[in-house]
Amino acid sequence: MHSRILRPVRVLVGLVIVLAALVSACAPAATQAPAQPAAGAKWCSGVKIVFFPGGPEGGVFAVNVYNGAKQAESDLGASVQYVWSGWDPQKMIQQFQESAATKPDGIAVMGHPGDEAFDTLIDDAESKGIIVTSQNTQLPIAEAKYSPVGFGYVGADLYTAGHDLGVEAIKRFGLKSGDRAMVWGLLSQPSRGLRTKGVIDALEEGGLTVDYLEIDSATGYVSSHPDVKLVVTDHGGLTATAQTYLTSAGKQPGEIAIAGFDLSPATIAAIKGGWTGLVIDQQEWLQGYLPILQICLTKVYGFSGLYINTGAGFVDKSNVDSVAPLAEKNIR
Repeated sequence: MHSRILRPVRVLVGLVIVLAALVSACAPAATQAPAQPAAGAKWCSGVKIVFFPGGPEGGVFAVNVYNGAKQAESDLGASVQYVWSGWDPQKMIQQFQESAATKPDGIAVMGHPGDEAFDTLIDDAESKGIIVTSQNTQLPIAEAKYSPVGFGYVGADLYTAGHDLGVEAIKRFGLKSGDRAMVWGLLSQPSRGLRTKGVIDALEEGGLTVDYLEIDSATGYVSSHPDVKLVVTDHGGLTATAQTYLTSAGKQPGEIAIAGFDLSPATIAAIKGGWTGLVIDQQEWLQGYLPILQICLTKVYGFSGLYINTGAGFVDKSNVDSVAPLAEKNIR
């Protein structure tokens, strides 16, 4: 895959405006005629949504997702409650149960707990007329079952994104068979871990020796493996700490290649400074905006679930200046 930057957010906003105009003019008949907003109100006014940004409030990545959802709330007129989970799958399950008990029109969830943990709860919510959709991490079984009634997905194809990053890292950094790489990821999470698996598979296919460490278990790795050539961080929060991690290990920019996921102001600075060499931008702002739009489209107009892949572009030192201003605003 060639290095490229995905189209600016303004293109999406333009498409949303066009889409809103079209559906307002020629909406298909829903199974039940929806209540229309009062004169002068926005077209999704009165629709109540619970939204999961995923991480801690104000945290790396989660803040971009939140900003996208807030923009959609403002644009469309929905009433949105935000639930912060600290990336804890068990907490997400508990919070989903609590959210469903309030009987909102829709819930937009992160799929980190996986289908096995989530699907019984989703079945119950759907049976009560609650629209459920997902972002960032897929729930493929629930999506297949409830797509006709609005269960969509907004995010990267996780395995493909991981595999693409691994292949590109080998090419960009001139790695060869027998070189050592460390992947710092989330294999313990059944759905979210697919991206980590994609990275590992690509590196092993390239002949590299891969050491895998679960997130929070990599203290002291670099000092104990002086021959490591590549470190892949499969988490936006970790990618943002690459410069700190290498500095604490006594390394200089470029001494160890770093590849990871997601942009943030810290990651932009690390790319410019030569600490981080390659990042996949999965455009997390869209993972906030579009699930709100999905629930509004389903509730008001009866549309089925949409599948939108947000993560396919690489960012490196050659093109980082194009996205840096938006990353500083927590949009990219």
